[in-house]
Amino acid sequence: MAEKESNAISLENITGGFKQYIRILQLTRKPSNEEFFTISKVAGAGILLIGAIGFAIYLVMVLLPRTLFGH
Repeated sequence: MAEKESNAISLENITGGFKQYIRILQLTRKPSNEEFFTISKVAGAGILLIGAIGFAIYLVMVLLPRTLFGH
């Protein structure tokens, strides 16, 4: 017979999950100031780019009907 797959929460599942999290945390390190600022610049540029694209779409959606229909 096929073995039953148990999706129930057990102590083994919980401790196994914690062991994986601890292993990952042990592999991490604090970024240097240069790495941090580079990542911050890239993330900020991405946020600004997405915001600019959204604003451009907003302007097109607001101004285009006004110019076409004269409202």
